Amino acid sequence: MGELDPTIIIILLSFGFLAAFIDAVVGGGGLISLPALLFTGLPPATAIATNKLAGTIGSLTSTIIFYRSGNVSLQSLKNLFPSVFIGAMLGAYTVHLIDPALLKPLMLIMLAAVAIYTIIKKDWGAVSRYQKLTPVKQALFIGLIFGIGFYDGFLGPGTGSFLLFAFLLIGFNFLQAAGNAKLLNFGSNIAALLMFMYLGEVVYSYGLIMGAAQLVGSIVGSKFAIKKGSSYVRLLFIVVTIVLLAKNTWDYFM
Repeated sequence: MGELDPTIIIILLSFGFLAAFIDAVVGGGGLISLPALLFTGLPPATAIATNKLAGTIGSLTSTIIFYRSGNVSLQSLKNLFPSVFIGAMLGAYTVHLIDPALLKPLMLIMLAAVAIYTIIKKDWGAVSRYQKLTPVKQALFIGLIFGIGFYDGFLGPGTGSFLLFAFLLIGFNFLQAAGNAKLLNFGSNIAALLMFMYLGEVVYSYGLIMGAAQLVGSIVGSKFAIKKGSSYVRLLFIVVTIVLLAKNTWDYFM
């Protein structure tokens, strides 16, 4: 591991801020923060674990901002938070048993489907059409959130986008979906972080420095999204999803 010199601090701060700004709105910040941590010389498993520390700080901050703006539905999330938490913890543990690369083809298909569907449905998420789910649909949705949580602990890229997409599917507008997704993303981040801490994979100095930058980036990104409204969030969601898809497709095939 390299020394904590000024160059590394600048990398952690700058890329941490940028990652959190994007992640606060639509997810996908790990596309920026994880490569930055790898660039500092951390081994892959350690970089993933350390990224969870920084990401937990960022997602908690943006959750608070969205909640204060009225864009987080605690009533809708009370049965979902335990599901995403348990799923992520199991996913983080499973990393030590199975190669995470096994999930990459499925992740690419999911990202492609999310991008295409959102582009085709031009007015989707402009206004809230959420209605209370039937018991059967609620059970299915809890299962979906558990699966996304498991994926976050196991692999990670695109989790925020998948959570946001899930809330769009049941009728929330883009801002509400983003707020709800951030609270659940905080749940999956903290669960995976606790598991990685138990396994001794976290580099706290790097994670806390990047986390400080993510705190600021999350505040700026969340407030910017709330000010600009759902149309801005939709556009950024499409862009980030396509970039995630392109980047991970390149990594998989090349």
